[in-house]
Amino acid sequence: MTDLSGPVLQTFGDPLLLLAALATGIAGMMRGYAGFGTAILLAPVFSTLWDPRTGVPIMLLMELVVSAQLLPKALKEADRRVILPIGLAAVIGTPIGAWVLIHADGETLRRSIGVLVLTFGLALMSPWRYHGARPLPLNLAIGGVSGLMKGATGMSGPPVILYLLSGPEEAKRHRANLILFFGLIGIVAVIPPLWAGLIGIATLLRTLILLPVMVVTVRIGASLFHVIPVRWYRRFAFGALVAAGLVAALA
Repeated sequence: MTDLSGPVLQTFGDPLLLLAALATGIAGMMRGYAGFGTAILLAPVFSTLWDPRTGVPIMLLMELVVSAQLLPKALKEADRRVILPIGLAAVIGTPIGAWVLIHADGETLRRSIGVLVLTFGLALMSPWRYHGARPLPLNLAIGGVSGLMKGATGMSGPPVILYLLSGPEEAKRHRANLILFFGLIGIVAVIPPLWAGLIGIATLLRTLILLPVMVVTVRIGASLFHVIPVRWYRRFAFGALVAAGLVAALA
């Protein structure tokens, strides 16, 4: 019989859990409000607190639960004609990117995650947006790149968020599109780390500790969607992304 006392004591005695819980709460509110934010904020924070091979699987497991929590309503409101091809291409690209997570140097991967998040945060703060058409080949290309990033860093968001938020749809449709996309690749993203043995007892324990924080704050963020003006949210969210990216890139 496996002795779990060691991992349990090590996990509950981890002083970094409090910082992880704080970041999880902020990410949960972002996800509930806007439909994205979990992976983009938590991937650099968890990779800095622990390391990418520990932090990314924790974030992926929580992302899976959050997607299940938000997906039923989003299915009715999302533009499935656009999202399903993007999601399919991302599903195909995710296992390829996971090879990088499993085999790359942890320090290099952590800094790369930080640079990606920092660049994405600055891009969102800029006035630039893609305003062209959304043909099927471009949808597949965006999905493929997003899947590669999901497998390697836990973040599929940056390219697909910049791509989808550029459209003329109202905020409600944008939010539903992003929720549906993240839901499509949530299960696939967990399989490679599980297969490679990156999801062990300590990872599951940390996830179980942080998950209630995520579930509660996602609900809070969703309830604030019709209360807080978008411009206020964007200032807070973009600032959080830039700060998280700087920490992971420079720590």
